[in-house]
Amino acid sequence: LKSGTVLDFELLCSALISSGVVAVVANSGAMDMPGDDRRMGTLLPPMKMPANSRYSALIQQRHNTLGSLELWQQVKCPGGASEEEWIALSTVDMFNEINLLAGAVQDLCTNTTCPEMNAGLYTFQWADETTQVPVKLSAPQYFERLLKWVEKQLTDETFVPVEPGVPFPPTFKKGMKVIYKRLFRIYAHIFHAHYQEMMEVDADAHLNHSFQHFVFFVKEFQLVTDQELEPLKDLVKMYVEKMNEGKRAKGEAAS
Repeated sequence: LKSGTVLDFELLCSALISSGVVAVVANSGAMDMPGDDRRMGTLLPPMKMPANSRYSALIQQRHNTLGSLELWQQVKCPGGASEEEWIALSTVDMFNEINLLAGAVQDLCTNTTCPEMNAGLYTFQWADETTQVPVKLSAPQYFERLLKWVEKQLTDETFVPVEPGVPFPPTFKKGMKVIYKRLFRIYAHIFHAHYQEMMEVDADAHLNHSFQHFVFFVKEFQLVTDQELEPLKDLVKMYVEKMNEGKRAKGEAAS
């Protein structure tokens, strides 16, 4: 993968298949994610915005520039586009990337090998609208619970509207911050618990590229705090420095 290319779902699938990490993956499905699209390789069926939605022009615009800009530039909201629409569209892509990575470690990350959802000294418990008291889960249980929860948020049209002209809710950015704070924990666990195994099958470059994309995006839109990124602070710092070097070279203000 080129260092300046945004990882989309199809590229990541191909990369992990060629590495032998994923044997079979699903083709991109619709937002309603029919059960027939579920195959090995991802924990949940992949997602994409419905055809002919308010996002169609933005999808085409992004496709036209794919690979022509540095990665830190590609996460920026295109000129004239709605920031809410860009974040929503990008989050569907991010969901697919992380969903595939979670699926790729299914044989490594089990209830036996990872009975607790953690990242080094950090542990994470699960709570949502139906589970007010945080509960302890194994890492694979946490992965699945989290991805299903994110899927539910992204397919809720009161949160992510798909019809033109329908406004985003006032709580949209706040809700996205919760989504990204939690998605980060999947990266944190994989890096701390399974990085060596990913290296052994030459999948570490894809993992690093995917996380770099994540870091550039959440920094661009201030979606995750430094405190929440603490479990991978050294790696995050390295990526931010790389991003700032690129910005300075282009005459832009560093983050």
